[in-house]
Amino acid sequence: MSTTADQARSKTARRAGIGAFIGSTIEWFDFYIYGTAAALVFDKVFFPELEGALGTLVAFATFWVGFLARPLGGIIFGHFGDKLGRKTTLVITLLLMGISTTAIGLLPSYESIGIAAPILLVCIRMIQGIGLGGEWGGSVLIASEHAPKGKSILYGAFAQQGSPVGNTLSTLSFLAISQLPDDAFVAWGWRVPFLASALLVVVGLFVRLKVTESPAMARVIEKRETAKVPLSEVLRSHPMLIVLGIGACTIGLSATYFKSTFALSWATTELSFDRSSFLTIILVANITQIIAQPFGAVLATRMRSWSRAVTFMLVPELVLMPLMFLLIGTESYGLAMLGVAVATIPHCLYYAALAGMLASRFPAHLRYTGISLCYQLCGTLLGGTTPIIGQFLLNQTGSITAVIVYAVFQVALTLGCMLLLLKRRNYEEEDEAPRAAAPAVATA
Repeated sequence: MSTTADQARSKTARRAGIGAFIGSTIEWFDFYIYGTAAALVFDKVFFPELEGALGTLVAFATFWVGFLARPLGGIIFGHFGDKLGRKTTLVITLLLMGISTTAIGLLPSYESIGIAAPILLVCIRMIQGIGLGGEWGGSVLIASEHAPKGKSILYGAFAQQGSPVGNTLSTLSFLAISQLPDDAFVAWGWRVPFLASALLVVVGLFVRLKVTESPAMARVIEKRETAKVPLSEVLRSHPMLIVLGIGACTIGLSATYFKSTFALSWATTELSFDRSSFLTIILVANITQIIAQPFGAVLATRMRSWSRAVTFMLVPELVLMPLMFLLIGTESYGLAMLGVAVATIPHCLYYAALAGMLASRFPAHLRYTGISLCYQLCGTLLGGTTPIIGQFLLNQTGSITAVIVYAVFQVALTLGCMLLLLKRRNYEEEDEAPRAAAPAVATA
């Protein structure tokens, strides 16, 4: 029978998991609505003098600016998260993200203020990127470090689940406003999801303020084992972990942008899909991800070999990602929906397990900085550049084949790097020994 202390720890763990899920959902909603708006309307609102594919390419470049800023957010908030604790940084990042997203919704167009409009857009997008850069690592750790023994991947998946749910809310919001006439959509409709972020942030703050500090971080603070400069120490002590971690995150990040940003633009500008039809296809894929993704964490938890689990998850994507593009290219609504939904399953299974696996390879006093660097540098170098590189390859070759080759390369890179990463030391096993006795420390 569970003791009162065990029950209290279980309740605290569940609260941490729910807090990570709700907060990350809001943060990802904010980040994803930008990508959808960049694909559909930003070229018209902020870059009206650039026509056709060039305007889309520049809009995607502003999308990438958020990824460019994410490592900076990971460094800044990783530093304070590894020195002061996970909870405080998560409250700050949520506020930062919400304020910047609302500001985009209020930003005047190019017609109103000229060149200042795209300049301000880029600046605010950078602030968004800094906020999300600090958010992800903290959400993963506040959940996984509270987890019962042997369940860190399952609890880390709470934070990961925020990505497809946030993406679904983003798609739903744009699907609703896409019913407006084109003039209204361009004039004001696209702003509604950005302004709605202000209300969501209030909900997120209410939940996050009730979460206590993680046991692993509480022990580090109690024993005064915090690193003086976490960034320099993790780069000096674990450089190969950073390199492998960047590669291991690749398809977990980029697959979404292949679908919801690049493919959305391709399908609605060069193929015969209208805006609402392809947003519906993306919505079905997002719902597929919400349903299927948790099974990746269950699979990795139950299988004795994490390497075998990763191989089982990712190898099918080597076939299904090319199939997705080919089926979209048929311009058949039903086939495109099938292709996008089926191709979603392998990488979403992997994405669920990614956070816990990556966190297990860094010691607790450097973990926030370490996993944030891996994830956010991958976002800058490989994830956020996906729409830009995809559009560039399409413009240069006039064929989707080059994009397919690039997608397959990213899947193979992810598989190879994660298999090598899993051969490294597992710090999670060292964390779990004293976990049951760790104090629950609340921080402001």
